[in-house]
Amino acid sequence: MKNEKILIANLKCGGCEKTIISNIMDLEGVESVVVNQEEDSVTISHNDILNRSDFTKKLYSLGYPEATEENGLLLQLKSYVSCAIGRMSK
Repeated sequence: MKNEKILIANLKCGGCEKTIISNIMDLEGVESVVVNQEEDSVTISHNDILNRSDFTKKLYSLGYPEATEENGLLLQLKSYVSCAIGRMSK
């Protein structure tokens, strides 16, 4: 089992957390996902089928780039949509 801790931008609330968890858990080989809103981090436990860049690409597509990446308006808007989807899901 391998763990990846990724610091991200645009993490705002529980809606964001739900969206991130559900989308990352859908990836093959992911065992668990922990989102820490206070640290703006995502910790992913996986069986090494995927690598860090697979996770960062998925997070980026949802509007949550790594904290070290450029965070333009488009990504911020994507994160608001992802957040809203997370808030509406059960």
